[in-house]
Amino acid sequence: MDNRAGEMQVFLRVVDAGSFSEAARLLLMTPSTVSKLISRIEARLGVRLLERSTRRLSLTDEGQVYYDRSQALLAEMEEIERDLSQGAAQMGGTVRVSASVGFGMVALEPLLPEFWQAYPNVAIDLSLSDEIVDLYLDRTDVAFRVGALPNSSLRAVKLGTAPRKIVATSDYLARCGTPTTLDDLAGHEVLGFSFRRSTPMAPGRDSSRSIDRRGTLRLTANNGESVRRMAVAGMGLARMGEFHIRDDLAAGRLVEILPEATLGDTEDIHAIFPGGRHVPHSVRAFLDIMTPRLRAFLDG
Repeated sequence: MDNRAGEMQVFLRVVDAGSFSEAARLLLMTPSTVSKLISRIEARLGVRLLERSTRRLSLTDEGQVYYDRSQALLAEMEEIERDLSQGAAQMGGTVRVSASVGFGMVALEPLLPEFWQAYPNVAIDLSLSDEIVDLYLDRTDVAFRVGALPNSSLRAVKLGTAPRKIVATSDYLARCGTPTTLDDLAGHEVLGFSFRRSTPMAPGRDSSRSIDRRGTLRLTANNGESVRRMAVAGMGLARMGEFHIRDDLAAGRLVEILPEATLGDTEDIHAIFPGGRHVPHSVRAFLDIMTPRLRAFLDG
């Protein structure tokens, strides 16, 4: 059976004690057993961790890395066991969460009661905005981002990929006509977005044409929920993430048009959080609950 954690503990004790014999005494093992165990680690890794002499032991560069990371890993294991032994009900604190309005309303909020069942003493500070927030300046623990991610020191967990669709109500299409090509959008009212990551209504396959807005902009809003509500009210055409309008499509409140034009028109969705060796227990618990459930939601 693989017992690398146990091997790490022996290695740390040897380094801290300064000798095999002293480590063996503290561990109630024989010096030869300790020496063979260290040699086995070195053979498996293919590097030398300790320089041995008759007077003292010293760490090699690789040994220092192994020592530091073993310390961190074993400390994290102890924290996990302590958390579990104390019980989830003992965990407290606040997790500050940022999400787009649509994703927060339809995907995230319905999962919060289940999270609180497991962690009743963890408070959620939820901020919904389609504008991109700075996690450090806004003291945000976890942000759910729709769209491309910039390069940064933040850690990211991909949750899924959201297709986008062009939709309207049946009444609107009966009144104004159903577009059959992208060029037909020129005669229609369009509901669009004003936030920074927004892209034009009609993507198309020809990039020289896809970035131009079609139709007459009746509304520009800084959040997807306002656009969705106006689309459901029959005020025009909207291009939105499928997850946001899934229920509207299923209920017939909205219908999709030009599905061939949006093939491959997708956005990735990630959970991002500040990097670093120690993620707060409450944040880790939040991600552990949300990540698999949000992936299942996006899979439809």
